Amino acid sequence: MQNEIMQTFRTNSDIKNIFEHLDISENTKNEYKRKIGIFIDFINKQGFNRNSFLEFKKKLSEKVDYSVSTKNKYLIVSKVFLKELNRQGLLSVDITQNVKSFSQSKKHKRDGLNDDEIIKLTSYLQTLQSTKNNTRLKAIFSFLIFQGLRQCELTRLKFQDVDLINKTAFVKGKGQDDKELINLHPKTVKNIENYLKINYIADGFLFPSKSNKNLNNQLTVRGLSKMIKAILNELNIQKNVHGFRHYFTTKLIKSYKGDLLEVARYTRHKSLETLQIYNDNIKFKEDLPRYYKVFGEVKLNV
Repeated sequence: MQNEIMQTFRTNSDIKNIFEHLDISENTKNEYKRKIGIFIDFINKQGFNRNSFLEFKKKLSEKVDYSVSTKNKYLIVSKVFLKELNRQGLLSVDITQNVKSFSQSKKHKRDGLNDDEIIKLTSYLQTLQSTKNNTRLKAIFSFLIFQGLRQCELTRLKFQDVDLINKTAFVKGKGQDDKELINLHPKTVKNIENYLKINYIADGFLFPSKSNKNLNNQLTVRGLSKMIKAILNELNIQKNVHGFRHYFTTKLIKSYKGDLLEVARYTRHKSLETLQIYNDNIKFKEDLPRYYKVFGEVKLNV
């Protein structure tokens, strides 16, 4: 088996070409190509055998600087890679069978942006002049704050997907083949109108890439994340980009007083279980003052 797999791993191009035959988006393919390197390095050092996938999982488990989510991402990419090798007849057996992913708590590890951070961010954006780049930023942040879009959904948006007259847009959701209709908040509409007018956008992607290598093509999730994080870091807001979706969902659940079916119409969560996690977290935090009060009479000052 060692010779069998090593014949496939002659060059980096050979490795990355394995993903070309998968029925996935180009962005996902590129993400897989970036992440597969850690597995290739592992087998180049350790050799390859029937237990290599399990051994790779054990190696990942020792990475104290990786979150469980990150470990699972690397594990999934290597699993897809090995299964595709097997499907294409390049590997005689599927060595990923009966190897589970890392157990991950369903509770959210990170909080979303809070009201103070959103006010801080929007106050900053309000000070920016109406340049092409600044109006683009405001439109992007509008989709994050008022619509709760995922990063991949935002990068897929095209000019023809947006109907400003009816205040709607068609969004291609996570893992979806069809586009979903969403209602746009009036503040989102206003910022899009200003953005389109100043940037002369009338076709193609709503937020095309500005990089030299990918000019006017689809903005990558990585490029979007880098852009957003730069603003957050400048304002000393230590949250990730997905934190906007947490903020959006939490605000709706609080306003709709736990009516998760109604909230799901706007967040487009397929499972109410996910929204219940948000709801439980909100209730837990709201109950903390009562917990603190239980020990209010106990004096132990430092």
